Amino acid sequence: MSCCSNSQEKIVTNSSCCGAEGAKESTNTQSCSTEADKATASCCSSEEGSKGIGGSSSKSDTVNKSCCSTVEEKTSCCSNPKGATVGVDSAQEGEEIEYRVYGMDCPSCASTIEKGLQRLKNVISAKVNYNTEKLQVVANGNYSSAQLESTVQNLGFTVERIFQNNKMRIYDVQGMDCGSCAKSIENHLIKIQGVSDVQVSFAAGNMRIEHTNPVDDILKEVSKIGFHASLQTRDRKPVENKRNKHELLNTIISGAFIAIGFVGSYIGFPTFVSTILFAIAIVINGYQPIKSAYYAVKSRSLDMNVLMSSAAIGAAIIGEWFEGATVVWLYSLGIYLQNRSMDQTRKSIRNLMNMAPSMAWIRVDNDLIEKPVEEVSVGDTIVIKPGDKIPLDGNIIQGESSVNQAPITGESLPVDKIIGDAVYAGTMNESGSLEVEVTKLIEDTTLSKIIHLVEEAQEQKAPTEAFIDRFASIYTPIVFVLAISVIVIPPLFGFGLWSEWIYKGLALLVVACPCALVISTPVAIVSAIGNAAKNGVLIKGGTFLEIAGKINAVAFDKTGTLTEGKPRVSEIHPINTSETELLSVAYALESHSTHPIAKTIVQYAQDRNILQAEGSLFKNIVGRGVKATINNKVYYAGNHRLFEEMNISLSSVDHIIQSVQQYGSTIVIIGNREKVLGVISVTDTLRTTTVKTLNHLRKVGMEQIVMLTGDNDGTAKRISGQTSINRYFTELLPEDKVTALKQLQREGNKVAMVGDGINDAPALATADLGIAMGGTGTDTAMETADVVLMADNLDKLPYTIKLSRKALTIIKQNIWFSLIIKFIALGLIFPGWLTLWMAVLSDTGAAIIVILNALRLLKSPNH
Repeated sequence: MSCCSNSQEKIVTNSSCCGAEGAKESTNTQSCSTEADKATASCCSSEEGSKGIGGSSSKSDTVNKSCCSTVEEKTSCCSNPKGATVGVDSAQEGEEIEYRVYGMDCPSCASTIEKGLQRLKNVISAKVNYNTEKLQVVANGNYSSAQLESTVQNLGFTVERIFQNNKMRIYDVQGMDCGSCAKSIENHLIKIQGVSDVQVSFAAGNMRIEHTNPVDDILKEVSKIGFHASLQTRDRKPVENKRNKHELLNTIISGAFIAIGFVGSYIGFPTFVSTILFAIAIVINGYQPIKSAYYAVKSRSLDMNVLMSSAAIGAAIIGEWFEGATVVWLYSLGIYLQNRSMDQTRKSIRNLMNMAPSMAWIRVDNDLIEKPVEEVSVGDTIVIKPGDKIPLDGNIIQGESSVNQAPITGESLPVDKIIGDAVYAGTMNESGSLEVEVTKLIEDTTLSKIIHLVEEAQEQKAPTEAFIDRFASIYTPIVFVLAISVIVIPPLFGFGLWSEWIYKGLALLVVACPCALVISTPVAIVSAIGNAAKNGVLIKGGTFLEIAGKINAVAFDKTGTLTEGKPRVSEIHPINTSETELLSVAYALESHSTHPIAKTIVQYAQDRNILQAEGSLFKNIVGRGVKATINNKVYYAGNHRLFEEMNISLSSVDHIIQSVQQYGSTIVIIGNREKVLGVISVTDTLRTTTVKTLNHLRKVGMEQIVMLTGDNDGTAKRISGQTSINRYFTELLPEDKVTALKQLQREGNKVAMVGDGINDAPALATADLGIAMGGTGTDTAMETADVVLMADNLDKLPYTIKLSRKALTIIKQNIWFSLIIKFIALGLIFPGWLTLWMAVLSDTGAAIIVILNALRLLKSPNH
């Protein structure tokens, strides 16, 4: 039995559950809560108490005898903080808060939401991105989250808060009886080391904690004070779009009423019966658009809801009930289909998010414990069974397997992994069991970075999209004023009946909405970026997608881009000795050097099971080579300059040196003061995909394929001869590459630069489009370039160019189609041939066709 009393001042009493004698005041005979508290299931509050829930406060003035032992105890489990108000949150000056908005059917919805929110107190700015369904609010002081969410909902959309702080986690809490139980949890947890902020909501049954210590520690602390907490994981379903939830059912029901009324008018139904049926249909399908229109007008926004509502109400006023009902029915059906179609484009992000599993098996001593990935810490050991997806980034410490890395890199074939190799969240363990030491938390994984980059890309407007948005913002008000003029001016001067011109004006209102036009570009952009991400190519915005479609020249860095970037032994030339002896001496000399070429020779000898000669007194000769004592003789391995300085004759190998250097290879001479043992040729070999990629680029119409390298002319000539490169610049420093790119641009080319994203950064920035050979998770490459090839796979370059060009083609198709349909509809108004339902069909129908056309980009081939 719950009871509430106050030892001081007023006593708030529930006569049905609180038997306090001498009560001075009763506020409710059935409940001891205020009206505000009823909604939140709070058991009581004082007259001066809070209307909010679970906030922080000073000592409470009310006590619940069911969970508080004595009246003298000042900590009450049944009270809320004094002076608090429902849904009030504290924001620092200029703090940005993010929300997810569901139910927008075109970019004009985003504009309506922005205008509505910017009128709220303490909201500095509001920005809505239609592509990613994100709302970014900059607020200060005590902004009202409840009022903000209510404003968005009144406009016809569903909204939920996004918590982006990597240290902020959300927990479900069970066992709270009322508001001050939440306060007790806050007071306890804020004292724990590693916890910087706690917000517990009794109404929502959860707590949001910013902490750095392990999740298990938080769960134990909550259990100490009598409650049970569990971490919310990523497999929780997002808030459903309320606008879509009943839309189809409402459309079917109202369609039935319209059909009955229409048929009934031909089989003898009284006119008023058909009118009532049409009116019911308008109410069922028109309630939400009309409500949204009301709040849009209050926000000084002219969106589709305003135009359609005006048309439907106007049709009813002039007695065209069937037309009005048809308008709202077609509009509702169109919006439902648009939302269903748009979900396909937004799945590019959702599918990425669902690639990694939400749970992981953790090895603790000899036991395996399954935990949410959010609870896993760096250094933990996770076990991945054959056929399971890898939940977090890490390094293999036990086991071997083949891993399908297609979700991250776009590689078509699995990659063999052994102890020491890195694995990535979202990839598939094909065969053997693996034990992996976690190196990154869930929010820092390569997959998370990719998702973040793709979201950022989809939030950026392409130049075409930005232009169309500006055009629509001017066009819609002008046509709205024109529609009012059509309704008013002709009948005022006696040109026809009011009903005739009102009908034409209403049709013009419907046609005025540029929905199909403004949606034509963003849907195509989002679809193309999503397709590219799925195939291991990160395009960092619509602007870069458009530029990629206009590129006619590609400049490549050589080392690490066209070539492997890893030197390999290409030829062995022994002189007066065997190849085995030459390699044995070379192995001994180079084994103590850290130079990449030395490592290459050592690896070559090891792969051929060559025994290393015994040596001593190893010494590096800077810029020349190395020396060591072998069999009581000093041997050298180095370039020709080293041997020339020691006056050692190279006449026996001159012809070999000239022949090798002519093809751009690097030579290593092995010998002693008496003779030269031989020459080893080392070459940076072409990638296996280079020739194929460059040929494909030519086929897709690339006019200039250029190589920029710091190597000598011989090397460049060799690479050029092996490929379809028709132009190259040699012996370039980073600033020289910039000069070469500017020269190409002056010649009238749109140039893309392909490099490794680090030493090529100036060139990547100078080019019209910077493309980085990113490697898996290379932060520098991701940050530098406009496009990142995640697997260093040049094969994806022709695909990217073709995808971009296809996107540009579809955008142009959509824009022209939208404009032609709009002009045809406008032309049919004045002869009186355009009915209201045809006007609606021309707008929503065109929008659906535009979306479906753009969805073709999701299925664009990856080769």
